[in-house]
Amino acid sequence: MMFVSIIRIIGILLTLVSLTMCIPISAAVVYGEYAVIPAFLIPMGLCILAETLLFFVTRGYVFKLNTRSGFVVVAVSWISTCLFGAAPFLISGHIGNFADALFESVSGFTTTGATILSSVEHLPRSINLWRMQMHWLGGMGIVALTVALLPVLGVGGFQLIKAETTGPEKGKITPKITVTAKILWFIYIALTAVQTVLLMIAGMDFFDALGHSFATVGTGGFSSRNASIGSYRSPGIEWICTIFMILAGINFSLYYRILVGRGIEFLQNTELKVYTFIIFIASLIIVPFIMPLYGSFGSALRSAAFHVASIISTTGFSTADYSLWHPAARMVLFILLFIGGCAGSTAGGIKVIRWVIMAKQMGVEVKRLLHPHGVFSIHLNKRPGREDVVYNVAAFMFLYFFMLMLTAFAAAINGADLITALTASLALVGNVGPGFGKVGPAENFGFFSDAAKYWFSFAMLAGRLELYTMLVFFMPTYWKK
Repeated sequence: MMFVSIIRIIGILLTLVSLTMCIPISAAVVYGEYAVIPAFLIPMGLCILAETLLFFVTRGYVFKLNTRSGFVVVAVSWISTCLFGAAPFLISGHIGNFADALFESVSGFTTTGATILSSVEHLPRSINLWRMQMHWLGGMGIVALTVALLPVLGVGGFQLIKAETTGPEKGKITPKITVTAKILWFIYIALTAVQTVLLMIAGMDFFDALGHSFATVGTGGFSSRNASIGSYRSPGIEWICTIFMILAGINFSLYYRILVGRGIEFLQNTELKVYTFIIFIASLIIVPFIMPLYGSFGSALRSAAFHVASIISTTGFSTADYSLWHPAARMVLFILLFIGGCAGSTAGGIKVIRWVIMAKQMGVEVKRLLHPHGVFSIHLNKRPGREDVVYNVAAFMFLYFFMLMLTAFAAAINGADLITALTASLALVGNVGPGFGKVGPAENFGFFSDAAKYWFSFAMLAGRLELYTMLVFFMPTYWKK
């Protein structure tokens, strides 16, 4: 019964993802890219056919999930979706190597934004739209989309959402998980629609505005232009993207609290305060170091704020090759690679809340040294925090840095220099996209071997699912009854 439930849910999920291919198919029709249409129709048709057969074979079965099977569903769903997402690249012939196509697909769905392509402007617009659309689907979560659209999964839906969402604490904003998923997706769609309209007003056509909104709100960073957002040379477009990258890096449950009249919780949120403070301070620190390159405070501030927002939100857009900036400015951006956005957002990385918890716990330990018999606890959002959350964060941090070490070593085996290897691992595990050195904003990951790309794909998936969901299968205790 459990196995049937897992297969059916994965089948339904892949079918939903396949139906979203109607968007790039529509683009192919509008722009006369008829030769590309089969690259989308074939995988979509096979998915729908397979799910139809599954429906009739398993009709009458009741969905049944537990925590253990929830991990299986989420992990296999993401792997299957990434394999499915690579199909249009391979069938169309625009990415002929399987390792490259898989890397591009995983990078898209995990909202990493790292690419193996040296030029994206030669691609059909429909293929580029699919690349950016993958960010949007993966940003909020493909499993969350399935739970939102299928109330029948409500029984085990919370186990699935917990295995896919980010942050040290998982919870519902409403009593029913399906309602929670729908609300989050509604906010997500609203932000995407608003940004699309604003970008069109600022000068983008509808295709570019929609695609870049997918990539911004999903914090992915794929672009249809080789020079990314910098190709538009528009201060208005840059500021719009900066604002929405920052918004996408905020916990989406806080937006719900504003909608229901609990805005005070938004203002009192500890993580949000630290997140905005980091962006503000980092931008101001960078400005004087890059002002000679830009000639004015306003231009330097715009570029600094854009790249700070891009890296802390793990979007990965660029308007300039920041690897050419002053070393002090580059160091600020390098530090941001370790931080990430807020828990419950579409951003990747370690997350601001984990750094806040560790910093507060450090303060508690100092107090205990001075007052051995005192009783101290950390406070978050003006409420006492649970001690077990500290243990959870400490374990995650250890696992995260261990994953970074393995990924950096994999890059080094391929001949990457120290800076390239280290920042590549930070960019991949943290789902940031570009790093420094040979994987900087003006470069790509195409020079790595196929074996390295397979490991990088695993690292991106593990990072997107916050490590445990992917790595739990390697633990002997998972397989014990």
